[in-house]
Amino acid sequence: MKKIWQKRDLLCLPFFVVTCVLCFGTGEPEAFPSDFAKQREIMVKRQIEARGIKDKNVLDSLRKVERHKFVPAKYVAQAYEDYPLPIGKDQTISQPYIVALMTELLNLDSTKKVLEVGTGSGYQAAVLAEICDEVYSIEINNFLGKKAQHLLAEMGYSNIKVKIGDGYEGWEEYSPFDAIIVTCSPSHIPQPLKDQLAEKGRMIIPVGRRFTQHLVLVTKSDGKIKKGNIIPVSFVPMIRDVNGLKKMRP
Repeated sequence: MKKIWQKRDLLCLPFFVVTCVLCFGTGEPEAFPSDFAKQREIMVKRQIEARGIKDKNVLDSLRKVERHKFVPAKYVAQAYEDYPLPIGKDQTISQPYIVALMTELLNLDSTKKVLEVGTGSGYQAAVLAEICDEVYSIEINNFLGKKAQHLLAEMGYSNIKVKIGDGYEGWEEYSPFDAIIVTCSPSHIPQPLKDQLAEKGRMIIPVGRRFTQHLVLVTKSDGKIKKGNIIPVSFVPMIRDVNGLKKMRP
């Protein structure tokens, strides 16, 4: 385990290693809730604000969302540390800073309708739901999607709709979206997501193959798409449902 954390210490360097959250935790001790609140405050001050995140909505959301509820019980004590955590099936919950950065880049407020591709544990959806009135989230894995849906409902997030489906196709029924956030990496930006992005909308998405990805900010103006690289990242590949068989998106 020590070697694993040594590798993940690379997250503190300019090359931020991030993975898509594809699984959620199994619970946590109920004792000392005030301690968790203190840990969240320390996390925000040392990991988020210290790195330049200034959006008050984002900071307030990270202070409120109980990240320890989205990790396995054995990792609860590390829930607010500056690195991703294992959550099963070779996946991790993303580093808090990356969650904050991606959320801030969307310029969100309560009026914005947001689509998330990759529900996973539900943590990112919860962060979005503290800011926006409407959050739509897609998870390709039926088991993980149902679990996240149950947890989010249990925590009182009635403004989040979770769908089991192929995130590459977006969620046309509720489009267009003011903002889209993708937490897994396709080799190119899916056309359906471009189409479902509203005029003046913003999308944040990791693009590329493993170890050669960039976090890309996409904007739409006068129907035209503009793209800009933010930082190098490493997310897990996007998975597609092709004829009922889940495959990595080439």
